[in-house]
Amino acid sequence: MRSLDAFAAGKLDELDARHQRRTLVPTARLSGPWLERGGRRYVSFSCNDYLNFSTDPRLKAAAVRAVEAHGTGAGGSRLITGNHPLMEELEARLAHLKGTEACCVFGSGYLANVGIIPTLAGGDSLVLVDELAHNCINAGSQMARGRVMRFAHNDLGELEALLKAHRADFAHVLVVTDGVFSMDGDLAPLPAMSALCKAHDAWLMTDDAHGIGVLGGGRGSAHAFAEPIEIPLQMGTLSKAIGSYGAYLCASRPVIDLMKTRARTVVYSTGLPPAAIGAALEALNIIETDPEYCALPVERARRFTRALNLAPAESPVVPVILGPETRALDAQRILGEAGYLVAAIRPPTVPAGTSRLRFAFSAQHTDEDIDRVAAILRERIL
Repeated sequence: MRSLDAFAAGKLDELDARHQRRTLVPTARLSGPWLERGGRRYVSFSCNDYLNFSTDPRLKAAAVRAVEAHGTGAGGSRLITGNHPLMEELEARLAHLKGTEACCVFGSGYLANVGIIPTLAGGDSLVLVDELAHNCINAGSQMARGRVMRFAHNDLGELEALLKAHRADFAHVLVVTDGVFSMDGDLAPLPAMSALCKAHDAWLMTDDAHGIGVLGGGRGSAHAFAEPIEIPLQMGTLSKAIGSYGAYLCASRPVIDLMKTRARTVVYSTGLPPAAIGAALEALNIIETDPEYCALPVERARRFTRALNLAPAESPVVPVILGPETRALDAQRILGEAGYLVAAIRPPTVPAGTSRLRFAFSAQHTDEDIDRVAAILRERIL
C-alpha cells in the first residue's frame, strides 16, 4: 500500500503549495452565534444556521420528543421499512410552505441534487447549469446521461442563446441554478429566468438551500420578488436556516411520485432519523408564525454592507473578496485574534483569484459585533 500513501502525500503537498489544504478543527457549538474552539469562545460569522435554530430550546425539545416517541433511527430505506408518519407530515408542511402539490425529503442537499438531476435528465436531455452553481448541482449534472452545458453567471442573454440554439435538438431541457448563491449571496434573476424557461418548454430547478427560512417571509427565493415565481422544481435543505438535517424537493405530485420510485438517493438511502424530522417541523412552526424574525438575517447583512459601502445585501451571505489565498487566510487570522470566526474560502470552492471571507449573518448577531467586525476590516484588512 506504499504507492497509495505516496499518492495521497503527493496530493497533499500540492495543496499545501497552493495554500488550499483544508483541515477539520474540533469546535463546539454554543447558543446563538457562539462557539468554542481551542478553549476560546468566538462569535461565528461562518455558520449557515441563519435563524440560530440548531441551538434553539424549542427545536431541541421537539427533537427529544421525537426520539422518545420513535427512537433514534429510521432503520433503513423508506421503501423497505415503511414511510415514517413524521416524514409524511414534514413533506406535507414543506409542500404547503413552498406552494406545491407534494414534496420528497432526501438525506442531505448533496444527496438531493445527485438524485434529482439524473432522474429527470436522461440521454435525450440537455442540462443547462449556471457556472457558479453549487458543487452538488454540478455533481448531479455529471451523473445525468444527458448533455451538460454551462452559462455565465446569471446571464440571461447567454441562457436564451443556448436555448434557442439547442432546444430543438433535445426532448427535454433542465435549467438548474442556485436561488441564492452560496459564495456570493446574490439571487438568481428568477422572474425573467422563469419566463424564459416557459417560452422554451424548459424545466426550471432552483437550489434554495440559502433562501428558505430567510427570504420571502421564510418561503424562500421564489417568493423574494414582487410576485411569487412559478418554479416547477424547488429543491432546498433542512440544515441551514431550518437548523436540522436533510433536504427536499417540492414539485407536482407526478414528479414527486417519480422521485420516490426512481431517485437512487431515495431508494437506496436510509430515511432521516426522527430527531431531525421533529426539529424541522418545529422550525417550520416558527417560520410560519414569525416572518419578522425570518427577516433579521438579511437586515443584519445589510447593516454590514452599509458599514463597508458595499452593494446592499440580497441575502444573509456577504463575500469580502480579497484575491490571493494568502490574503484571505491572513484576514481570517486577524479576525480570529479579535474573537470572530470568519472562514477564508479558497479555490476550488471559488474561482481562482477570488479567495474571500464569506460572512453569513444570523438573527442573533448583535449590532455591536457587526460594527466591530466592519471596523477591523476597514482598518486592518481592506
